[in-house]
Amino acid sequence: MTGFFVLLAALLVTVILAWAMSKKNGSFAARDNADMLSEADIGMALGERATLVQFSSAFCAPCRATRVLLTDIATKVEGVVAVDDDAESQLDLVRRLNIMRTPTVLVLDKAGVVVQRASGLPRRENVIAALGEAIPNTAL
Repeated sequence: MTGFFVLLAALLVTVILAWAMSKKNGSFAARDNADMLSEADIGMALGERATLVQFSSAFCAPCRATRVLLTDIATKVEGVVAVDDDAESQLDLVRRLNIMRTPTVLVLDKAGVVVQRASGLPRRENVIAALGEAIPNTAL
């Protein structure tokens, strides 16, 4: 009977952890220590108003969906550029930014300062809200 209660407790802990991770997945969080990325870091020019930088890997299914989402948003919001960097080819940058999983999306303001960050597949409304943080005093 003790084994049953141990199994039940383990199952309960697993369900709670899975729920907590699913709530956090793809959610943007403000950056306390503002990292800054240059055009040399991301391999192309920064956007006039903001830049969406995605770190992805070759075999990551959510990375493909995130790429499509960010590209769509960047084409619809003037002055915003979407950049997709391969995490494997940018290992120094990945380590500097403490990126632990793909996809990771960074929202940069026009100066290249990281203002928001999300790991996992973000939702469209969360990306737009994060852009609102990067582009102050503007309705998107």
